[in-house]
Amino acid sequence: MTTVKAKRKSRLKLIKNDPWLEPFAPAIEGRHQDAVNKEAELIAASGSLKDFANAYEYFGLHRTARGWVFREYAPNATAIYLIGDFNNWQPDEAYALKRVKGSYGDWEIKLKAKQLKHGDFFKLLIEWPGGRGERIPAYATRVVQAENSPIFSAQVWAPETPYVWKKKSFKPNRDPLLIYECHIGMAQEKEGIGTYEEFRLNVLPRIAADGYNCIQIMAIQEHPYYGSFGYHVSSFYAASSKFGTPEELKALIDDAHSRGIAVIMDIVHSHAVKNEVEGLGRLDGTADLYFHSDPGRREHPAWDSLCFDYGKNPTLYFLLSNCRYWLEEYHFDGFRFDGVTSMLYYSHGLGQAFGSYDDYYNGSQDADAIAYLTLANKLIHEVNRNAITIAEEMSGMPGLAVPFKDGGIGFDYRMAMGIPDYWIKTLKEKKDEDWHPTSIFWELTNRRSDEKTISYVESHDQALVGDKTVIFRLMDADMYWHMSREDDSPVIARGMALHKMIRLVTLATINGGYLNFMGNEWGHPEWIDFPREGNGWSYKYARRQWDLVNADYLKYFMLNNFDNAMIHLVSAQKRFELEPVVKLWEKDSDQVLAFMRGDLVFVFNFSPTQAYDGYGILAPAGEYVGVLSTDQPEFGGYDNIDLQTHHLTQFDALYEQADREWLKLYLPPRTAMVLRKL
Repeated sequence: MTTVKAKRKSRLKLIKNDPWLEPFAPAIEGRHQDAVNKEAELIAASGSLKDFANAYEYFGLHRTARGWVFREYAPNATAIYLIGDFNNWQPDEAYALKRVKGSYGDWEIKLKAKQLKHGDFFKLLIEWPGGRGERIPAYATRVVQAENSPIFSAQVWAPETPYVWKKKSFKPNRDPLLIYECHIGMAQEKEGIGTYEEFRLNVLPRIAADGYNCIQIMAIQEHPYYGSFGYHVSSFYAASSKFGTPEELKALIDDAHSRGIAVIMDIVHSHAVKNEVEGLGRLDGTADLYFHSDPGRREHPAWDSLCFDYGKNPTLYFLLSNCRYWLEEYHFDGFRFDGVTSMLYYSHGLGQAFGSYDDYYNGSQDADAIAYLTLANKLIHEVNRNAITIAEEMSGMPGLAVPFKDGGIGFDYRMAMGIPDYWIKTLKEKKDEDWHPTSIFWELTNRRSDEKTISYVESHDQALVGDKTVIFRLMDADMYWHMSREDDSPVIARGMALHKMIRLVTLATINGGYLNFMGNEWGHPEWIDFPREGNGWSYKYARRQWDLVNADYLKYFMLNNFDNAMIHLVSAQKRFELEPVVKLWEKDSDQVLAFMRGDLVFVFNFSPTQAYDGYGILAPAGEYVGVLSTDQPEFGGYDNIDLQTHHLTQFDALYEQADREWLKLYLPPRTAMVLRKL
């Protein structure tokens, strides 16, 4: 007689919640154990990830009671000198670093107070076997580009009076998380680079009035090329001096917190700029100090950048400490991790379809990168239990936004990157008559039940040259000539109607948060084009034209009014994002969709031509009143929906057991309305 051994069930909640993951339990449990083992290795001496991630407290330049101390990690160096304003940029023994005894590659110099002063510019001159070169310190916290020059230098930044925080502690409001994605430099009207202070004074009040409770700031980490949108980072510990001083950034964050607005930053740990003088490339003469030794893995095939080797402990020390630094030094409330797909796979996700679970567990995953991301999330929440972490990831790897203890990688949210792709595809390929509510509802609600997502119609990606924003796809050149309030252009009317409906249905179906890129809420015209040789180094398209939404003779402010109204409506509903999305009605032939969340009913008529009088939707029995409509005149509508009318459901014996009755409504073409059950 033979006995069949019972199949062991995984203890991880990620697998328990999704039986389809059971065949891949060994891989999931293996990566979980990898992170456990790596954490144990890293904290063996310190006792915790937080205490381990202290590199910035040791390396770099620090003022002490007796003067200054500077340290750099450069194992391959044979000599290192500080050069700068203080010694005419020439190496001399008074500024020579010495190897730290007992260390593998640490160099150190202690200086008297008079040998450096606040504002001095400096670099390192590093010598190695067979060569030498000037370098920006890896842990520089202030890096400045010389005026009218491509040359960057580190700067001594130690003001006599450090910044004093007005808001000592802050807890983000995630109920729900409503993110305003922004870029400091292009946030101003002027044809030039905006500043932290200009953003604080001019843009932050707008965001507060709009009702968003979180700003996601791009391009904070220093980057040599402005047009990279901040994604080719050179100095990971330096807040970009293009926009102002560290104190001005702190004041911006402090002000946001006083307004109840969380501040997260785009953090780029997926790659680094290839520059050697102002970046990490060949810092000590070797190509693989923080990067891969294998030339085939060192350079990113699509981004012209360098790829970190997450299997090296010095790299983990550098990057984990970087997470802690931004949280503690600048009081950021968390991070949106850029390029996570590129980190997860040896292929960087390029050319892969990710059509089944097999694609996530076929051996092409970078276990070291997965362990790093897991530990980064654990560290961030150890430093600040209320911190927010978001993964920009397009492959759909299961468990990305599941807690580490449950077998996940530990992000709080993942970007719902398929949603903007869906809207672009719909606008490009389908006639208005072919928009199907079943397809829209499925796309917006098709997600893992155990992971929270950030839904969005479009981000900065869709606003760049080479792509088009939703408003541009809807109106194109007509928006240049027909946005006057007196102009009744059918192209503009269609564009405004669909712009509002697309945003409302996307926001109304969130299960975590919602994101908007600055200006898109009111239909900012034109694309983003940073100054470059091809446009004569012009800033004309690297700004936001706030005068358009300020003008009462144009229609942009109507779109802004609607965005404000829908944001405030959702934010006023307690735990809106946790309410189940209950489908009430969908009929593709009519192009009508209706669903309910809590006591709110959302009804959409996507038909471009058909108005319905007394259209029946099966809803819970009771009395309903309108609270919002895309057809209100202040939103550019035609006032065909009376929000004052109270609607009583009508009994139908066929649906008695389901506690559903007919809610009869008037639905004009291309409109949406929201009703509240009394």
